Amino acid sequence: MNSAGDRFVLLSLPPNPGIRMHSPMNQLLDNITWFTLTGPHAMYASGTKDARRYAAGFSPIIGLADPARPDFAALAACCEPDEHLYCPEWKGEAPAGWQIHVEKSAFRMVWQEAMPEADAFPDAIRLGPEHAAQAFELAQLTNPGPFGPRTIELGEYFGWFEDGQLAAMAGERMHAGTLREVSGICTHPDSRGRGLARRLTLKLIRREMQRGETPFLHVMSDNPSARRLYQQMGFRDYCETTLRVISRC
Repeated sequence: MNSAGDRFVLLSLPPNPGIRMHSPMNQLLDNITWFTLTGPHAMYASGTKDARRYAAGFSPIIGLADPARPDFAALAACCEPDEHLYCPEWKGEAPAGWQIHVEKSAFRMVWQEAMPEADAFPDAIRLGPEHAAQAFELAQLTNPGPFGPRTIELGEYFGWFEDGQLAAMAGERMHAGTLREVSGICTHPDSRGRGLARRLTLKLIRREMQRGETPFLHVMSDNPSARRLYQQMGFRDYCETTLRVISRC
């Protein structure tokens, strides 16, 4: 495997007759943020033909048409100074007027098993606008990744409540072609160890596959326990990519 920060590390996926990793799907996976922000989620994005971002209130993520030659000047007009944004795929020196706060790597993983036979969490609650504040609060507490007050509008989100408090949730974020990301997977510290988030994730996987979609997700490279759990569930590594947190000066 190449070092973190290399363009992409394509990994060998085991044969699976239910999921065919053909070239068009690889193209989407290689720059999934861009194809999401210029495709199904264009209505939630702002920017130009070369650089886009989720609009304020959604997950603060940037997509670049060509991560090897990013056009941050085009993006500057829709980014506030000191607003921290997540930028996947890109490496290199920060251009004038921008700074890098964090640099890590993450694995992009694709589901490679059959559809779960039954709904793993039939009693889970579909989250709506009335749950947005609690979902954002839980994400702030547990840090499952970039999450905004309106992120649950990007796809289906399901949660489990205990004594009126959102104890666990999982939902959908990026979407391009037949690919659908499972995201926002988290559990309140007081409710961990009971498999709530895992069951919610399996619920979403089943629903996506029933729609003819291929589930995928992201996990930080410095979180090996979560990666092992996803591997045990049925996800396989597709690539390891750079993930930076940046801002306009």
